[in-house]
Amino acid sequence: MTGSSSSSVAEGTPGNYGLGSRAAAALVFGSSAAVLVVEIVALRLLAPYLGLTLETSTMVIGIALTAIAVGSWLGGRIADQVNPRRLLGPSLGVSGAVVALTPAVLRTTAEWAPAVLLLIASLTILVPGALLSAVTPIVTKLRLTSLAETGTVVGRLSGVGTVGAIVGTVLTGFVLVSRLPVSGILIGLGTLLVVGAALVEWRTRGWTGTPVLALVVMAGGLATTVAPGGCDTETKYHCVRVVADPDRGSGRTLVLDGLRHSYVDVNDPTFLEFEYVRAIASVVDAAFPEGEPLAAYHLGGGGLTFPRYLAATRPGTRSLVSEIDSGVVRVNRDQLGLSSEAGIDVRAEDGRLGLRRLDTGSRDLVVGDAFGGVSVPWHLTTVEAMTDIRRVLTEDGLYVANLIDHGDLAFARAEVATLGETFAHVALVGEPTDIGLDRTGTPEGGNLVVLASNRPVEVRAIQNALDARQTGWKIATGDDLTSWTGDAQLLTDDYAPVDQLLQPYGPRSSR
Repeated sequence: MTGSSSSSVAEGTPGNYGLGSRAAAALVFGSSAAVLVVEIVALRLLAPYLGLTLETSTMVIGIALTAIAVGSWLGGRIADQVNPRRLLGPSLGVSGAVVALTPAVLRTTAEWAPAVLLLIASLTILVPGALLSAVTPIVTKLRLTSLAETGTVVGRLSGVGTVGAIVGTVLTGFVLVSRLPVSGILIGLGTLLVVGAALVEWRTRGWTGTPVLALVVMAGGLATTVAPGGCDTETKYHCVRVVADPDRGSGRTLVLDGLRHSYVDVNDPTFLEFEYVRAIASVVDAAFPEGEPLAAYHLGGGGLTFPRYLAATRPGTRSLVSEIDSGVVRVNRDQLGLSSEAGIDVRAEDGRLGLRRLDTGSRDLVVGDAFGGVSVPWHLTTVEAMTDIRRVLTEDGLYVANLIDHGDLAFARAEVATLGETFAHVALVGEPTDIGLDRTGTPEGGNLVVLASNRPVEVRAIQNALDARQTGWKIATGDDLTSWTGDAQLLTDDYAPVDQLLQPYGPRSSR
């Protein structure tokens, strides 16, 4: 009877593997933090190829949560069948090696085998995420020395893991991304994880694969230096390159996340390479007397092509620019010849917040040209945002914006409808087939320019200016524009499915 009872207790009592509480907390805290670092940085790595859209963010978050669920479940199950001390080293070390290889693997795949990018991207998040998430149940198993304290141990380690995830999120978003390139973050994290595996191995005298994984981490670092998709500058939001124009000595193209965002002639700001910028210039030149200085506000900066144009053609113009990426502002000053005497004041801020700070009736012109890769900041497209733009404009002020859309142009139609809800007069400029003036051709989409004002639109003057610049673009107003817009929905702060409406495919350039 006694022997039977003793045997039952022995089988139901967790084993004491001698892992100290501080070491356990450090392992759970660090592994949980690492999962969130990988998740956030993966978004940065994929943005140049998939766009920083709602769908991309949702996919990455979904994969990370899947990794956490799979790792927690399998980690706990395997820890019940295998000595947990033998699992910690491989979980940390293998995840570290995969993390360190991720920048080179993803960038190479995106350039050479884009068809499998989603699969490879999923694996680079799923594998390390699952291995790191397995650490918590493994450590919990090691710490359970008595059934009487099960709740305490599980609750404490669960709390420590949550705090680690919070710290990893905050540290990455507020510190690491602003100070280090994403490749450096991942290689550094991979190194720390392999070092952690070595310490665990030394302490437990278990797994002995650390030297091999250390070599893999070194290989990942070396591969990153030669992998395609490098940047001249890596900012909080973009991989930035400045490309010289071989056909124009003073011409420079600003490339953000692989997309041509701006063309700047550092010696001649009146030279406008992109067609849509020439269209905006035509609209503004027709709307205001020649040479008259303006008080202008720009939502989005990029290479500041149009603020430079206004400064050159309308001396005395004061342009205030809200550009969310301070790194792009530095590139303008360091590589694109922006001087403090240009009459251009650039603030590193979100455009919607910058708009709120402007006085009522303080601007003759507002220019909308804010893009994040292939995505549009939805909060700059709504009725509420347009109402604030109308507020800051003078009675005869003008709002002009660059739109990019393809397919059935659902987003562009919704934005035009939204402007029609806010302003008395709206017009659209673009290729005749895209804006409904030529029904014999097939719309291709691309750049469109929309203008809105509470004064009548100078249709003939604008068309003459477009013709003079040989854009080939036309202007649609009145019934033509109403027919083109159709029953498009209004965009509001409460409901603005911009990511679903937008079809950002095809050749693109935004500023």
